[in-house]
Amino acid sequence: MSKSIVSESQKQEYAKIATHFRPRPRLWRNIFWAFIVGGLICLIGQFILHFFLDKGMDVNTAGAATSAVLIFVATFLTGIGVYDEVSRFAGAGGIVPITGFANSMVAPAMEYRAEGLIFGVGHRLFTVAGPVLVWGIVTAWAIGILYYFFR
Repeated sequence: MSKSIVSESQKQEYAKIATHFRPRPRLWRNIFWAFIVGGLICLIGQFILHFFLDKGMDVNTAGAATSAVLIFVATFLTGIGVYDEVSRFAGAGGIVPITGFANSMVAPAMEYRAEGLIFGVGHRLFTVAGPVLVWGIVTAWAIGILYYFFR
């Protein structure tokens, strides 16, 4: 059994020094920018929705088209490396909207694209989003079965 070279008082002194030099999170700054960037993403989505509504689409179709456009833009921006920087800066403001989900699917795939389309992109595409998709599909299936039997 080996003896500890560092005494308890030295450990406590180190902990005090480490606490003093630990970077403090900028909570209010992070909240502010998450609110601003998340709000801007939603505002852009609202403009896109109204664009489709003005073109004569009904609300459900315009909503689906808006989601598709936002996912495409987020995927494209992730592919060229812009969306990751936005998310790093904005925190939850860039992660929470549907664009964050698109980013979570594409980012791992882009990281492993050098390994090829099948073993790189195809394998990593659903690393983060796979469990979310499976849970959503199974839940929707179960609710559909319950609805069928109890309506």
